[in-house]
Amino acid sequence: MRLGVEETLGALNAALGPGGPVWFKETRARHLRVRDFLAPRRALQARFGDDQVPERVVHAIVGLQGPGVAPVLSCAPTPAGLALQLRRSAVFERVLGAVAAYAAPTVPAAPGPRVVLHCPALCGSPCALRLSQLRAVLVADHLARALHAHRVSVRLVPAVRDPHMPTFLQQLRVDWPAASERAATEALRSRALAELTPARNAEALPPGALGRVCLKELVDERGRTTGYDPNLDSCLVTEDLLAVLAELQQAVQDWAEDSSLGLAAAPDAGADSCMVVHVVSCEEEFQQQKLDLLWWKLDDQAPLRQKHLVCGPVKVAGAPGTLTAPEYYELRHAQVCKASALKHGRDLAQDPAWMEIFRVLSVATIKFEMLSTAPQSQLLLALADSSISTKGTKSGTFVMYNCARLATLFESYKCSMEQGLYPTFPPVSSLDFSLLHDEHPSPPQGEWLLLFNSVLPFPDLLGHTAALPCTAPGLHITARTEMVCKFLVQLSMDFSSYYNRVHILGEPRPHLFGQMFARLQLLRAVREVLHTGLAMLGLPPLSHI
Repeated sequence: MRLGVEETLGALNAALGPGGPVWFKETRARHLRVRDFLAPRRALQARFGDDQVPERVVHAIVGLQGPGVAPVLSCAPTPAGLALQLRRSAVFERVLGAVAAYAAPTVPAAPGPRVVLHCPALCGSPCALRLSQLRAVLVADHLARALHAHRVSVRLVPAVRDPHMPTFLQQLRVDWPAASERAATEALRSRALAELTPARNAEALPPGALGRVCLKELVDERGRTTGYDPNLDSCLVTEDLLAVLAELQQAVQDWAEDSSLGLAAAPDAGADSCMVVHVVSCEEEFQQQKLDLLWWKLDDQAPLRQKHLVCGPVKVAGAPGTLTAPEYYELRHAQVCKASALKHGRDLAQDPAWMEIFRVLSVATIKFEMLSTAPQSQLLLALADSSISTKGTKSGTFVMYNCARLATLFESYKCSMEQGLYPTFPPVSSLDFSLLHDEHPSPPQGEWLLLFNSVLPFPDLLGHTAALPCTAPGLHITARTEMVCKFLVQLSMDFSSYYNRVHILGEPRPHLFGQMFARLQLLRAVREVLHTGLAMLGLPPLSHI
């Protein structure tokens, strides 16, 4: 079984006896020189009074064992609290001996819940897509990938109908289905016609509108306590609205086998066994609330669990608020091409291979900008050229640059090995990870930092990204779609710092090979984690920039 940060924290807290969690994992380099976990002094005083932690408890902590629990080297009182350090060589050996287990999400024993992800922004054309709607699209796509990775069966609605939208989504590396045929709306139309309220003052209806349906009763019945807008009173029913409802209805009623994962629908497949998550921009939320209530009004089998993941507004510094999603992409793409021409001293825009790299860098820039902030928060975009620099440490370009540095490192090793400078990579079981002993030098070289902050906690991070509060009360839910981007940025910063300090491929001397191979195996793990994180964003790894 793989070691886990959450399993270790759970065992440490249990060893202290009844009470809330006390221990936390250290992340900063200066703290990791002396400890890996800390139980703060004040928290311990609240638990044990002014007395010291009983010696028997400290002994129990040092001897901790269990599934997923990392081996403990020492546990001692310090002015900051109870400090614990792991047996780092043993942790290196366990983790780097099973890299695949840490570079992939933890797969549950049974399939997870069924989720319908509905993104109404995809009903229109690309040229009408506002930046706030683009943000909702990217959040929905990222969330779908995270859920799929955890064996959650997901249906994506609506299937796009605009002929230009599939090409634009492909450009953005968003994986979303295209429509083949419309879902039947006859039953919903008949029910809607029966529910129509008389026209007020001979109200003229727009083309495609059937009339208005009163929603006030539903708002009073279930809306006020759950977060629906109390001002909702009626909904104008149109053919387009019925088409959206029909597609949602079909996604719930006819839950097909997910061919991409080989998962069949659950035995209890029905309206109550799934959750519908509407991923909407803040401007679309009021209309979406109408759609929810209308679905309940017209369909007795509508799911009881409908949740709204509302994305905050997108503000653009120094630019008009009318910038569309395609214009935003073209701007970033032009900036990437310009930056590359300055870096390489020539225009590479006519080279097909480089053009594909430029497209990937443009999308990486956009996705890291849009997804690095919690979705419910306001997002402020800066459109200056500096946003796509490889020198800045917060951008998607910086992450892709370090991905390419890793690829170059392993390609250099391969070429040197083929020339006879280095031996072939030995079996991982023969590597001596005690040679990764950088925890005490000042400044530390960063090997433990990379393993402890990046490789070891990665499966837990993916789990948090895919976690949806299915049973939480209320209409609105949150999602942690910012976690992967923030993690990859921090990983890239730590790797870049390490790469700049440490000469990985040293002189071809036999007595240096042991440490070199141990370091290469660590960076193999970093590379695999980075590639998996990028895949969660729909981004391929790059070999050069």
